[in-house]
Amino acid sequence: MADCSPSSRCGKSAACSGCSSAPQPLETAKSRALRKTLGGIRNTLFVMSGKGGVGKSAVTVNLAAALANAGLRVGSLDVDMHGPSVPSLLGIDAHLAPRDEEVLVPAYYREKIAVVSMDSLLADRDTAIIWRGPKKTAAINQFLTSVAWGNLDVLLVDSPPGTGDEHLAVLQAIPDARCIMVTTPQEISLADVRKALHFLERIKADLMGLVENMSGLSCPHCGGSIDIFSSGGGEALAKARGIPFFGRIPIDPAMLVAADARCPLVDMDGDFPSKEAFINIALNVKKRLFSEEK
Repeated sequence: MADCSPSSRCGKSAACSGCSSAPQPLETAKSRALRKTLGGIRNTLFVMSGKGGVGKSAVTVNLAAALANAGLRVGSLDVDMHGPSVPSLLGIDAHLAPRDEEVLVPAYYREKIAVVSMDSLLADRDTAIIWRGPKKTAAINQFLTSVAWGNLDVLLVDSPPGTGDEHLAVLQAIPDARCIMVTTPQEISLADVRKALHFLERIKADLMGLVENMSGLSCPHCGGSIDIFSSGGGEALAKARGIPFFGRIPIDPAMLVAADARCPLVDMDGDFPSKEAFINIALNVKKRLFSEEK
């Protein structure tokens, strides 16, 4: 038997994790279920900001659609229990279908994005979810352990504002998830983003990069940019913190048209500044993901 006492060659105690003879964590029913349902997912991207109203859901669905258009197998999980919007932005009215008593089959957007959301479980979608933290955590764990996600290249997780139960539930269940921070350029947004960055540092989560949304208004008449919310604040924060910067998305009237049409802007016909920005950001994300796998 290996000697792992402090006086042994390795100089570590028997509880250390650096010895092959150290006891390994016991596999639980939850960890087995997570390994079974998430085992076919190569990358998980957790989209967050710390603040509401910065366009996390729009970023999530457009990145998902752009990555799917680039040939990837994509899923989207909406863990905003109180204000789920991913199904609406993707035009999904179908409910999640039970394959058997323990497994749910995701709804699909155009047969190319697997989607799971609390909204797709409600008989009446105007019903408010009035839950405390433990029930929200339990629902998220069920989404992660009881859904037939299948084989995906990327699972994008859309989060609610803040740094609370939903964020901890996902990042503790999927410790190798990569986080994408979304901000708008003005200081009131950046202040909450800095708190969210501190949250990620505290729990030792992996920050993949930052996106600046609503970065200037793209004028539909002249094509110029009007900085009604300023611009560049997110990029400056990324530079100051040494965070990879994926790009800026301008305010674009076409985004409203896409939202009302219940279709991602990247799948709308026509050339739009925001559409081009989303596609470029998706290509940056794809490049970073798969260059790191080599």
